Amino acid sequence: MSSLSIRPAKLNDLDAILALELAVFATDRLSRRSLRAFIASPHRPLLVAISDEGLAGYALVALRKRAAAARLYSIAVDQRSGRRGIGRALMAACEHYAAAHGRRALRLEVRSDNQPAIALYERLGFRQFGHYDNYYADGARALRFEKSLAAAASPAQS
Repeated sequence: MSSLSIRPAKLNDLDAILALELAVFATDRLSRRSLRAFIASPHRPLLVAISDEGLAGYALVALRKRAAAARLYSIAVDQRSGRRGIGRALMAACEHYAAAHGRRALRLEVRSDNQPAIALYERLGFRQFGHYDNYYADGARALRFEKSLAAAASPAQS
């Protein structure tokens, strides 16, 4: 496997993130405008995974004020980079970020028919706690998952 680094997205990553978004998701895509806003937002960090080949994936975490849980808003891995630990590395970075900002849990929604993602989340210790019917634009059901996080040694201000 090539080297991999996870870091906050920069504005010059925008084109590659948008291309990945369009390649991975058929519906419920984030717009260029939204992605640009997320890159600039201090409470919705967009983290990118960079390999020797370039952008390998991204993850977007949302922190709401006074919320005990952070939310994984979106995650995407380049299909050419799949099965190489990139999703796992992005998830670990999201968990670390959430814990470092005083969140006790990380929550997410996933399409009920996305078995590879569900299997990954379960391997990482996430547990299903509910669902939303007709959550996605095409009417698909979303399963809700949550993982408890260890408290960070010195939480940053959020």
